[in-house]
Amino acid sequence: MGSKVTVLGLGAMGATLAGSFTAAGHRTTVWNRTAGRADALKERGAVEAPSAARAVAASPLVVICVTAYDAAQDVLGPLAPGLAGSTLVNLTSGSPPQARETAAWAERHGIAYLDGALMSTPSGIGDPDFLQLYSGPRAVFDQHRETLAALGHPVHLGTDPALPSVYDSALLGLLWSTLTGWLHGVALIGAEGPGGGVTATEFTDVVNRWMKSVGALMNSYAPQIDAGRYPGGEFPLTLHLSMMNLLAHASELRGVEPGLPDLLQRLTSRAVAAGHGDDSYARLVEFVRKSENH
Repeated sequence: MGSKVTVLGLGAMGATLAGSFTAAGHRTTVWNRTAGRADALKERGAVEAPSAARAVAASPLVVICVTAYDAAQDVLGPLAPGLAGSTLVNLTSGSPPQARETAAWAERHGIAYLDGALMSTPSGIGDPDFLQLYSGPRAVFDQHRETLAALGHPVHLGTDPALPSVYDSALLGLLWSTLTGWLHGVALIGAEGPGGGVTATEFTDVVNRWMKSVGALMNSYAPQIDAGRYPGGEFPLTLHLSMMNLLAHASELRGVEPGLPDLLQRLTSRAVAAGHGDDSYARLVEFVRKSENH
């Protein structure tokens, strides 16, 4: 038999979470402020509670996923007595201070608390290849890990409840940076237009294979950043800058938006001008961490 779990909030994401728990065989109770949201879930085996209080009383594990932390607190505030002794998993997007405030509120009321971030859109929920990030007491995470695995691959980041929010922001920055670089490449390589350039699909097939090399570079640079030492080896910043200049020139020739190569050139030129031309690309983290005026 599966575990008992309650889901509070049946928006697009919350309803998907409840559906994934139900599909995995967990006895799922659901509640939503607006009536009618649970009809499809009930057909799949979920139970709709008549009130939020009844919903949290039905399960030792309660998952909330609503629009914002303020909305979550509006729901959770009156439920504190009923949640005492239970585990609350908050999958609502918010800031690090909000996560810490909610964790402190839970501790005051005797509620075990995990903060989390869903690193996918609703269509990815339930796929074991998609990460779900959690923080809070390790013992609490371990107790419910198998149940949470119905949503994806659960990863425990540490005890600080702010960590999922911090990771979420950092990973989204990486997402947009990577996608923008990919779009720049698509525009550059297909600049001759239909019939004359390379299609986005053809280019992306090569990109997917090449990204393993990018991952290898990150793996080699991460220890350098942790140690604060940046040996350039065979790929120093001067060589990066020379290749960036070629990228900027190619973009100009093909009429592609120059903002991305300009940004790369400015950042790398500052590091080289400061005497770090023989260092690795990882040295740029020192220039990303602080503005030019500092």
